[in-house]
Amino acid sequence: MTKLVIPAPAIPTIPTADGGAFPLRRVYCIGRNYAAHAVEMGHDPNRESPFFFQKNPNNLDPSGEFPYPPQSSDVQHEIEMIVALKSGGTNISVDGALDHVWGYAVALDMTRRDLQAEAKKAGRPWEISKAFERSGPVGPLQPVSKVGHLPSGRVELKVNGTVRQESDLNQMIWKVPEMIAYLSEYFELQAGDVIMSGTPSGVGAVQRGDVMEASIEGLGSLSVKVV
Repeated sequence: MTKLVIPAPAIPTIPTADGGAFPLRRVYCIGRNYAAHAVEMGHDPNRESPFFFQKNPNNLDPSGEFPYPPQSSDVQHEIEMIVALKSGGTNISVDGALDHVWGYAVALDMTRRDLQAEAKKAGRPWEISKAFERSGPVGPLQPVSKVGHLPSGRVELKVNGTVRQESDLNQMIWKVPEMIAYLSEYFELQAGDVIMSGTPSGVGAVQRGDVMEASIEGLGSLSVKVV
C-alpha cells in the first residue's frame, strides 16, 4: 500500500433515517428543472436538454444551521429533493434507473445569487456561488424500502413561517429516472453519488436570524436557521 504523505481526509457522510450514515462521492445538481422557476430566472420553460453543475460532497450539512457566507449580500434559498444512489454505471436505461436509488431526502441548495449573476454575465462557472461551505443543508435520507419512489408530492419552503416556495414533485421537467439515465451517458455513476433534483419557483433572499422550514410530502421536514 502506498504511504499517504498527509492524513487522509474524512469521508463526508449524511445521516439516514435509521441512524446510519450514507457516504458521499459526488453531488450533481440539475438546473432549471421546474418550468415556473425557469421563467422566474428569465429562461424558456420548454423542455430542453438538461444541464448540471456540482457541489462538493462536504458542502452537504445536516447540522440545522446555515452560516451566512462571506463575499455576498444576496444569498437565496432553493428547496430540492436529493436522490441518493446505491449503485451506478454508464448508459443506464430509464426503465432500470430507479433500481440504483437507495433513498431520498429534503435539502436546500443555498446560492450566492449576486455572485452567480456575475459569473453568468462573464460566461464563467457557477461553483463560487453554489459550492461554498455548508451550502447544502440536508435532512436524513429516507430509504426506498420505507418511502418507495415519489413521482408526486407537495414541496414547500417557509421562511419565518411564511410560504416562499410551493409546488409538487410531478412538476419536475426531468424526472428522477431521466436524470440518472442522462448523467450516466456522460459520467460513470457510482454508489455514494447524489443528485439534487432542482427547485420550484419562489426563490428568495435570507438574512441572519431567519428560520427556513423545508418539507417534501413523504420525506418529512428540515428546519435550518441562518446564523
